[in-house]
Amino acid sequence: MHKVYDSWPTLCRQCYEKNYDPVNFKDIEHIIFVGMGGSGAVGDVLSSILSKTKIHLHVVKGYHLPSTANSKTLVVATSASGNTSETLNVLADAKKNGCKIIAFSSGGKMMNYCKKNKLDHRIVPISNSPRASFPIYLYSILNVMKNVFPISKKDVMDSISHLEKTKLQIYSSNLGKKNPALSLAKSMSNTPMIYYPAGLGAAATRFKNSLQENAKTHAIAEDVIEACHNGIVSWEKPSSVSPILIQGKDDYIKTKLLWKIVKEYFVQNDIPYQEVYSVSGSILSKVVNLVYLLDYTAIYRAVLTKVDPTPVKSIDFIKERIT
Repeated sequence: MHKVYDSWPTLCRQCYEKNYDPVNFKDIEHIIFVGMGGSGAVGDVLSSILSKTKIHLHVVKGYHLPSTANSKTLVVATSASGNTSETLNVLADAKKNGCKIIAFSSGGKMMNYCKKNKLDHRIVPISNSPRASFPIYLYSILNVMKNVFPISKKDVMDSISHLEKTKLQIYSSNLGKKNPALSLAKSMSNTPMIYYPAGLGAAATRFKNSLQENAKTHAIAEDVIEACHNGIVSWEKPSSVSPILIQGKDDYIKTKLLWKIVKEYFVQNDIPYQEVYSVSGSILSKVVNLVYLLDYTAIYRAVLTKVDPTPVKSIDFIKERIT
């Protein structure tokens, strides 16, 4: 797995520059990203990147489309295996509702369904596992959808340049004290409570999922603003949970003030916490680089606790019985 992660910046560049046939859907008012697990994380990130556009966005992780889906809705379905039952169910609903559709998978039932029904489909390979293939799918989709998504080539290339710099800090040939992913992994002894601002929610959710899949450990993620209206009360008694604060260098001014207050509260109550900051730049650079650093943190945590990050026997147990 670590060899794939070491290659992430290269894979991003290759996938964005690959000679895919682009699409150019017109008259779109609503985009729905559909996918589960690692494929669902791609939808979360794309939704974050496009959150400031005038297009209504929705992420579906389940069996059903929202009732608002219609002919002006673009459904972007992703399933690395091509056999994810939830995503296939939504794809069929999208066709019935007359939605515009494009699907991405390594093959499987999704590819066959799209061929049979003459729907746009692009084959994207898996490398190691769906979660390790995150950048392959994200940058392949950015490539194919470059005429649809209002994301500049400059922002895409800047995000890859940031990834190349992040790699030198966190990859498997740099196991010293200055590796921030390894340092964070070593600091984790209890169940992590991941706090995040809304704009970085995709990275926090991905970190929670990566810890669960790679390190086989429980993890919790909460929006810091909402948590200050409820979850913060949980710290009034001793806890085996440890806070990790994921922050953007240019968070909204009120959010920055809230971070300051939360840290003050933790200090006054002798609650140790860890901090993680995004890189500067576009939301694409911020989220993707956080995913890279935090995914590697989960892998290092697995190694430190003598767990093989690749197998997911529990997921296999569920899938064998639900297909």
